[in-house]
Amino acid sequence: QVQLVESGGGLVQAGGSLRLSCAASGRTFGSYAMGWFRQAPGKEREFVAAISWSGTSTDYADSVKDLFTISIDTDKNTMYLQMNSLKPEDTAVYYCAIDSIPYRLPRTGQYEYGYWGQGTQVTVSS
Repeated sequence: QVQLVESGGGLVQAGGSLRLSCAASGRTFGSYAMGWFRQAPGKEREFVAAISWSGTSTDYADSVKDLFTISIDTDKNTMYLQMNSLKPEDTAVYYCAIDSIPYRLPRTGQYEYGYWGQGTQVTVSS
């Protein structure tokens, strides 16, 4: 049974930073690509960032490129999303997900992911 648990969300002022964590269990960490998605009220879930199974390849949505950084720590079975220079439009529930097929490059499509966390709320005030 794969479990993903996000943490690190909260309320921050515009221009501030947050680091989200996604702790994984039940699957060989380091063999599967992982990703972050977000969903704002009234909007569809959208891709934010993804990282390959090896951690050597990453992909970002244009809106967060050069502002957010995705990383993994295989010793801790944890994925991170460092978010800098946050804007009110970054307000959303952030979800982590793990690929359904091993040894792939970063995936940007949500339907390519097999397991999801419960989400963590990020609120950026202006």
